[in-house]
Amino acid sequence: MPIVEVTLVHGRSPEQLRAMISAVTTAVFETVAAPVESIRVIIHEVPTTHFAAGDVTIAERRTAQLT
Repeated sequence: MPIVEVTLVHGRSPEQLRAMISAVTTAVFETVAAPVESIRVIIHEVPTTHFAAGDVTIAERRTAQLT
């Protein structure tokens, strides 16, 4: 049973998340031939204040872009 975990910054619409689940499921099915019903996709959404790159959070980066 393949399990795929995706971590994203919070803010995508339910429709975008649903489309991603379908695309990931299809990719796993096509690449490892796992039965679709056995594929698990788990999405972790994190606040922009809890996700950083280079010691700058996404929230800080977005604020800086506005100024």
